[in-house]
Amino acid sequence: MTKILPALHPGEVLREEFLIPLEMSAGALARVCGVPRTRIERLASEDTGVTADTALRLSKAFGTTAEFWLNLQTSYDVQTARHEIAKELAEIEPVAAHAA
Repeated sequence: MTKILPALHPGEVLREEFLIPLEMSAGALARVCGVPRTRIERLASEDTGVTADTALRLSKAFGTTAEFWLNLQTSYDVQTARHEIAKELAEIEPVAAHAA
């Protein structure tokens, strides 16, 4: 049996892979990125998602790409939505089934 893992929020990646290992506070990162402290705090606590603006700033601060952060967000959003609307999705028939 395959265990389905919960969707990985980009804030968890920020917190666990960047902030904690670097011993960096959300406030310190916010200063580096030129954004309000609350933006980074809310992201790291998984209360909000990554915007294109934030992705660009994080990519510059950490030497990653904006796409890295946006792909994390997109993956999280799709997995979350898939779980939330699973019953409705199961009822949708492919358009090709209606053709012919």
